[in-house]
Amino acid sequence: MHADLVIHARWILPVDAADSLLEDHSLAISGSRILALLPTAEARRDIKATRELDLPGHLLIPGLVNAHTHSPMTLMRGLADDLPLMTWLNEHIWPAEGRWVDPDFVRAGTRLAALEMLRGGVTCFNDMYFYPAVTAQTVAEAGMRAVVGMIVLDFPSRFAESADDYIALGLKLYDQYRDHPLIRIAFAPHSPYGVSDAPLTRVRTLADELEVPIHIHLHETHDEILQSLRDHGERPLARLDRLGLVGPDLVAVHMTQLEDSEIARVAEAGAHVVHCPESNLKLASGFCPVARLIEAGVDVALGTDGAASNNDLNLLGEMRTAALLAKGVAHSAAAVPAATALRMATLNGARAFGLDREIGSLEPGKAADLVALDLRDSHTQPIYNPVSQLVYAAGRHQVRHVWVAGQQLIRDGQPTTLDAATILAEAQDWARRIAESDRRGAGVSG
Repeated sequence: MHADLVIHARWILPVDAADSLLEDHSLAISGSRILALLPTAEARRDIKATRELDLPGHLLIPGLVNAHTHSPMTLMRGLADDLPLMTWLNEHIWPAEGRWVDPDFVRAGTRLAALEMLRGGVTCFNDMYFYPAVTAQTVAEAGMRAVVGMIVLDFPSRFAESADDYIALGLKLYDQYRDHPLIRIAFAPHSPYGVSDAPLTRVRTLADELEVPIHIHLHETHDEILQSLRDHGERPLARLDRLGLVGPDLVAVHMTQLEDSEIARVAEAGAHVVHCPESNLKLASGFCPVARLIEAGVDVALGTDGAASNNDLNLLGEMRTAALLAKGVAHSAAAVPAATALRMATLNGARAFGLDREIGSLEPGKAADLVALDLRDSHTQPIYNPVSQLVYAAGRHQVRHVWVAGQQLIRDGQPTTLDAATILAEAQDWARRIAESDRRGAGVSG
């Protein structure tokens, strides 16, 4: 058997149905695909490799899937922290967006986000923001994988004037990337309070025609529920259900305000939930009932949200927070064990966007999207259970190598397709401009 690359690792976590832990195993790659997983002794004997990589003390995992973020908002990281949600939005974030968000802003912010995420083991992310065509191009140039949202809103921005404009631009994006190997497209109506019935109904029709997911903020805060009851006489999930949006292609983000009947409805519909624990904690949005959702059979994935409200894109940290928070909310130390948290950050995210046949686990035939972490640091020693060490103790600095579709994007901790120095200098230049206008209170809502 011939392979382009064989990686010999101390442990491999394939994230398979049995939650297997493979010790002293190797993974073989041919082109962009995983060729085989087998004991290292057999791999050295039976596979003729163009290149071999020995990784003693390393753990191989599937590439992490960040199932919800706003990548260009890395340029607003730390802007006006520790304020009430609406003050933060109305007086700082929305004015800054109205003043600064353009293709150059989105390109710079996406580059910074891609650099951060790749260094943290994220190989695929789902994005919702303005100028999505710029995001898609930037990600593709980096060799990363992404699901890029066709954002829809009722109100105008520098990007579009109306819901019809947003949809038209989204459809153009879909046509451009419909056959791209790394970029997938989803509809991304912002929220029930940001999009009226007619555009949501059109999104439903178009999503059926194009067979793409519908990604939306939903049941994020208590105020959202009250506003929907006041304006529509029903809770947001019920309204989406009435409009036909609650189904297996719905990817609902946050879901901190859920009644038992709503959990049952989401499970019955086969809809997906993206949990963003650190953003929800920072903005005091509430607690997603993760353990109850999983018990009901709901696919629950993990997201970081944007760096303006987290303040990082660290999915390893998100796994730890998700596991610990779920235990506290459920009053059970057995809620969301480490293996479940890893599944939420990999295969569950892939499943939410219909990518689970391609990525999310390490299996022969799937894309070679994988991450190698060095567990030999003092804070991950000794090792009794590599899965527990990964979720409860490991840090992003331990990510040493990252591959997407067989292409190595991080080698010995350094990017191979992104110029880190240029990206950081660009981010600092944007920060100076944004900070100055924020101090002056300049800008318009957008």
